[in-house]
Amino acid sequence: MIKVKNLTKKFGETLALDGVSFDVSKGEVLGFLGPNGAGKSTTMRIITAFIAPTSGTVEIDGLDVTDNSLETRKKIGYLPENVPLYDDMKVVEYLRFIGGIRGIGKFEIKEKIKKMIEVCGLQKVIRRNIGELSKGFRQRVGLAQAMIHDPEVLVLDEPTTGLDPNQIAEIRSLIKTLGQNKTVILSTHILPEVSATCSRVIIINNGKIAATGTPKELASKLRGKNILYVKIKGPKEKVLECLNDMENVETVGEKDRENSDIIGYEIVVKGDADLREYLFMTIARQGWSVLESRQDEASLEDASREITK
Repeated sequence: MIKVKNLTKKFGETLALDGVSFDVSKGEVLGFLGPNGAGKSTTMRIITAFIAPTSGTVEIDGLDVTDNSLETRKKIGYLPENVPLYDDMKVVEYLRFIGGIRGIGKFEIKEKIKKMIEVCGLQKVIRRNIGELSKGFRQRVGLAQAMIHDPEVLVLDEPTTGLDPNQIAEIRSLIKTLGQNKTVILSTHILPEVSATCSRVIIINNGKIAATGTPKELASKLRGKNILYVKIKGPKEKVLECLNDMENVETVGEKDRENSDIIGYEIVVKGDADLREYLFMTIARQGWSVLESRQDEASLEDASREITK
């Protein structure tokens, strides 16, 4: 359904994309991951015909995006990171406006709006001005505008930003359902979201594809590594320096934090070394406290961090 071949994009002297190639099939939900500035949003904007590539091609259902911009846009629903909304419009007016732009007839638009209200949970705000809405409801309106014309392809850039846990679960379920008969590209920083919704993942870094595979396949690349999680109460910079100086430590990274002095660290250990006793003694000598310790399995988050570091 989507074919991206040797995609390159330059902004002045800056090379944002460098020979990116991948395919996405119908009925596939593709997770598109990478650090800030990796090239994710640039790729999405080219796929959706918002900007042109410097070189390379993108095809949507056999149509070249550059040569057939209007035809390919009809097949795509796009939710950009910054949702394009008009604050002085009521939600129902905005959806009617978008439906008109999308070429939906006046007899059909009522049913389309009704469906989007139900799917995106907009019943409570349909008559309110968009400018009065919370970030979560604005995000839902953005999803509705992306889907109102029932596109074959959905490109979603951070679709659950600003939603509460219940709303996130609903949108995840919706994306999985949509992925059964549509092509979906999903970019997000919330990696559990990718594991829960995506059948395949592409990790992009410095404008190039760094890895591709299912979430399990990417996580398995780190399996077999000895990963130790430890939560330490102590000054972060000094703790990091101390952990990195320990024998048989490959990498150390911050995993989570309770406050500025209570931080969870993830330590990738060289070989089969057991650092637990050595680590406890080292931390105790510094006058710090170990509040929690466990052996961890590698996750998609670990794989992404390792691949893009």
